[in-house]
Amino acid sequence: MGPGPSDISPEVLASLSRPVIGHLDPLFVGMMDEVKALLQYAFQTKNEFTIALSAPGSAGMEACFVNLVEAGDKVIVCRNGVFGDRMIQNVTRIGAEAIVVDSPWGRAVETAKVEQALIANPDAKFVAFVHAETSTGAVSDAKALCALAQEHNCLSIVDAVTSLGGIELRVDDWGIDAIYSGSQKCLSCVPGLSPISFSEKAVNVIKERKTQIQSWFLDQSLVMSYWSGKGKRSYHHTAPVNSLYGLHESLVQLQNEGIENRWARHQTQHETLAKGLKKMGIEFIVPEDERLPQLNAIYIPEGADDVKVRNYLLNHYNLEIGAGLGDFAGKAWRIGIMGYAARSENVALCLTALEDALNQ
Repeated sequence: MGPGPSDISPEVLASLSRPVIGHLDPLFVGMMDEVKALLQYAFQTKNEFTIALSAPGSAGMEACFVNLVEAGDKVIVCRNGVFGDRMIQNVTRIGAEAIVVDSPWGRAVETAKVEQALIANPDAKFVAFVHAETSTGAVSDAKALCALAQEHNCLSIVDAVTSLGGIELRVDDWGIDAIYSGSQKCLSCVPGLSPISFSEKAVNVIKERKTQIQSWFLDQSLVMSYWSGKGKRSYHHTAPVNSLYGLHESLVQLQNEGIENRWARHQTQHETLAKGLKKMGIEFIVPEDERLPQLNAIYIPEGADDVKVRNYLLNHYNLEIGAGLGDFAGKAWRIGIMGYAARSENVALCLTALEDALNQ
């Protein structure tokens, strides 16, 4: 019950042990088409270019930036935690200019500050932000931020690593242009895959860019013909066949449950956890209206030893919770309620075990 990877279901585990077939085998190509359709459902998009990148979410982040941003471009980057800072590093390594909009750790991105930055930088081409900041447990208003980007003729680049499958996310309705996620959070699959989706506008930017994309492997103009072609694919790389079996199964489970039911399940389990933590006198870092249900960042109670408590949970209950990152290192714990792990018995175990650990 940490910040990811999350528990995975017996069905997903079983799918990983299916026989390996060639990554250009017609059966596997057919499954790729199904994965694409299932990801479109998860993202709530009709974007033609919606795939699972053969690399973790950090590579999904880099793929979005290196394909869209060129040296000299100006990018509004919102930072309210660790992963906003990683966006800045991607921008500067490309040779582009990052206009940083800082918001306090543990709070949502401040839309008014973003609007001010856009007004002050009319030549900006992109707005980049983290929808669900894993390091703090804060959720930002993606719909409002994307509307601002559109209003100022910018493309939006959105980190949905912890939000996909966990909270409301509507790529088409909100006008998101480039988005990336990870397989190991609320989708409850093995780590190592990054679902990504590009709007038609974003694809056109890739096709019309003036300079060569600096990464060969992450060059989506090359990958496009591998994930499309109506059954006929051009070779780009050897896909992680068994990991994609697992992702396919996890996405089938998401579709069977229903995306809105999945969102509601995370919220229900979060509310149960919050009530139990309140009884123990444990406080959340994030205000209730900006709080992620699937990633619960809480202050370490006064007098409690961070490492000893987490080790006690692991050794006595086989239960993992996450340590704080960045500004919250040594000050916070992060309790994940993600995907298959968002169940009543897990929340009950966590509350009981944490109370015992604190008493010890």
